[in-house]
Amino acid sequence: MAFVLTDEQQMLRDSARSFADVKLPISLLRALRAKGEGFDKAAWKEMADLGFAGVLIPEEYGGSGFGYVGLGQVLEAQGRTIAASPLLSTAMIGASALILAGSQKQKETYLPLIASGDLLTALAVDEGPRHDPAYIKVTANKSGAGYMLSGDKRYVVDGGEAGLLIVAARTSSDESDPQGITLFLVPADIKGITRTALKTLDAHAAANISFADVEIGADAVLGSVDVGFATLDAILDRARIGLAAESLGAADAAFEMTSEYLKVRKQFGQLIGSFQSLQHRAAIMFTELELTRSCVAAALAALDINANNIAEMASLAKTRAAETLHLVSNETVQLHGGIGMTDAHDSGLYMKRARVLEALYGSESFHRDRYARLGGY
Repeated sequence: MAFVLTDEQQMLRDSARSFADVKLPISLLRALRAKGEGFDKAAWKEMADLGFAGVLIPEEYGGSGFGYVGLGQVLEAQGRTIAASPLLSTAMIGASALILAGSQKQKETYLPLIASGDLLTALAVDEGPRHDPAYIKVTANKSGAGYMLSGDKRYVVDGGEAGLLIVAARTSSDESDPQGITLFLVPADIKGITRTALKTLDAHAAANISFADVEIGADAVLGSVDVGFATLDAILDRARIGLAAESLGAADAAFEMTSEYLKVRKQFGQLIGSFQSLQHRAAIMFTELELTRSCVAAALAALDINANNIAEMASLAKTRAAETLHLVSNETVQLHGGIGMTDAHDSGLYMKRARVLEALYGSESFHRDRYARLGGY
């Protein structure tokens, strides 16, 4: 499909890339990794001041209402420097959840805080070793006028720093049944919640979260009781498309790094970029990147027009972006030779981030199967 950014979207893209290059360089990720910190709070505040946290949020709640194509440009820019920030978990997932299913009171309470950068959110969904959003064992049993949450969530992105948790819990039926799932907005500081920070492969923030008889009110329900899976799936599709945009940015930057290296590295008295076999490998990467760019652009545009095939576009974009980033990150290490195998070189950081992005919210095999099922196969 033909896809051209508007002047305003191009300005947002340029601003986001400039910010990422200056304020979120790979050197910052290395410093955060050394200190064991998930993200730079000062940089996040600057991002919020620039309006990045409120791109999806309507103006009446303090945002700009600029849409998913706009936020996709910011996520892609962040992906280029594999930056660690709460942008996906808060500006994409948290804002989307409230816009899709929040009550008027919930929107008025939380959306302005998200737009200003004062509230971080995290989606607590997975409980097993692989992504399976219907497999929910965390229970939310009726308790007086509210509910009591019990159980464990694994690998909650930005879960250790978030002030508000979006929790998928089971209010009826058996585990693995999409029916009986309800979403809750749970303040992270209430009694009974234990958060354990994880040391991750890609040095991005994540945590395991335990709920031990956590009491919440009925007003914590996001959407409707027992029928929250459709909303959860819609939220996850937005997360998947956001991850695809971020993956595209990472693959783009890794390819550019490799392309430049091929132009300056000499072996046997010749530039290695003159070797036909390496030219072929570069051409394959370039082609895959262009195909991925089209898939991501189409998925973001589908969100903005609320198309009826968002689920299919999300699985397509997520799979294509994951496969492309896998290919490019591998080639980046290999084509840099010995230096590419060292921690001192950035290529390995792109590979590590690639492996996490591939698995997060559904691997390629998960989404191929889902795409087939959505198509009636």
